[in-house]
Amino acid sequence: MKPCRECKYEISEQAITCPHCGAPYPAKDKWDGWGFEYKSKLVFWGLPLLHISFKYRPNRMPVVAKGIIAIGQFAYGVVTISQFGIGIFSLSQFTVAVYALAQFAAAYSLIAQIGIYIHEGRGQLVKSVAEIIGML
Repeated sequence: MKPCRECKYEISEQAITCPHCGAPYPAKDKWDGWGFEYKSKLVFWGLPLLHISFKYRPNRMPVVAKGIIAIGQFAYGVVTISQFGIGIFSLSQFTVAVYALAQFAAAYSLIAQIGIYIHEGRGQLVKSVAEIIGML
């Protein structure tokens, strides 16, 4: 038995919520959200080499994966694998990148279902910035 970190009510160390106040994981000294997060200790230019984040804070805000290699629902970095990404090389559902492989993308060069590119693009509905300006 251990006191809840919020209300100090005695609870089991395996409790998922406090039966008195409803605090999530009340036996933990610190709790910072639901989900999974990993950051490598190796850092370049202020970013971890690898950051994987499928996590939400207690206020339900997602934790963005930020790293040289960033993997998560939301991510930015040099190489991103995400649902929503910003990066140099990006494999995402929605992305802004230099080189992209995505469902929806804006990039210098891309392969996408729907995309806008500057230099080269392949896909189902893909237009260059020059084509879009020409249509105006």
